Amino acid sequence: MRLHITHLNNSGGIILTICYYPFMTSNKTLPNSRSVEAYLSEIINETQRADAISLTKLMAEVTKKEPVMWGTGIIGFGIHHYVYDSGREGETVAVGFAARKQAIVVYGLGKNIENAALASKLGMPTDVKGCLYIKNLSSIDLNIFRQMVANSFQHRNNSQTQ
Repeated sequence: MRLHITHLNNSGGIILTICYYPFMTSNKTLPNSRSVEAYLSEIINETQRADAISLTKLMAEVTKKEPVMWGTGIIGFGIHHYVYDSGREGETVAVGFAARKQAIVVYGLGKNIENAALASKLGMPTDVKGCLYIKNLSSIDLNIFRQMVANSFQHRNNSQTQ
């Protein structure tokens, strides 16, 4: 929600305009108390489940953060506070991932110079708008992936406890 108030001087009088923007809502994907283990156990594809468990361990080790469920299907590590040019702001995972039907989608690895240089060395996944789509964890160089997670977490984490 956003409220805009304008005061104008018009021939000695004051005009007051109040605009209410109900479409300025908060994020729907928020951290919650859902069990990460329960989410992981619900992944049907065995290879993808094993990859998601490995990613959870790897990201927890690199970020030194416990995994937290965001919404119904994103495992996140740390918090990234953002503000758009429009003034809209919110919070999302600093780094995290979701096991989707076609691939594991990794969030938060784009938009920093260090990772742009590393992405070409990573291997098979494709980069779309800052998300990394990994069909199989064995298709990427995990040492490079670890470095990308570390770089992004350093740039994006706004958690109160470092």
